[in-house]
Amino acid sequence: MDGGACRVVAGDAAAVREAAQVLAEAFDGYAWTAWTVAADRHRERLAGLFHLTLTEVGVPHGDVWSAPGPAGRTAAVAVWLRPDRVVPGEVPAGPAPREEELAGDRWAASLAAEEACAPLRTGEPAFLLATVGVLPAARGRGLGRAVLAPGLADADRAGLPAVLETSAPGNLPFYAGLGFRVTGEVDVPGGGPHVWAMRRDPR
Repeated sequence: MDGGACRVVAGDAAAVREAAQVLAEAFDGYAWTAWTVAADRHRERLAGLFHLTLTEVGVPHGDVWSAPGPAGRTAAVAVWLRPDRVVPGEVPAGPAPREEELAGDRWAASLAAEEACAPLRTGEPAFLLATVGVLPAARGRGLGRAVLAPGLADADRAGLPAVLETSAPGNLPFYAGLGFRVTGEVDVPGGGPHVWAMRRDPR
């Protein structure tokens, strides 16, 4: 336990599946995923992609934190990538064939969106917030802050910045309240989402 958050560990398949479902529900309707993941069976595709993120990226290359909601089930999840486990500037990817299958007819758009955002990434050693999501019914209860707190504390102890990207303008004040500031922004070509890069200096 750390500030209401629990670590999701390797080998806990049930916790990983539940975390993937939480993220899928949280990101259903999010600008980035709506642009990069096919509309048919969208929630199912999201769950598959987030399961890849957790098993291929989050658990082996970082820290996955979850927090329960009012009903006691997982309601918030954050995935942090640590610079001591990831080459700066490189985000490990899941198996490309499986990612392509899950993205469906948006695979090319997904690759183009990643390419468009590449200039936002400086490659400096930093704690990268790969993803964070809270179930819609559980928002406004401080759960997002709870699952972010351990990663921010680790970044502070290491004396390193924390970085993230978001394509939801409503997220900017929330992250600003945690000490993040906008460092760059880009429009994904072809009518894709607007993406902001944010950075938080260590405290």
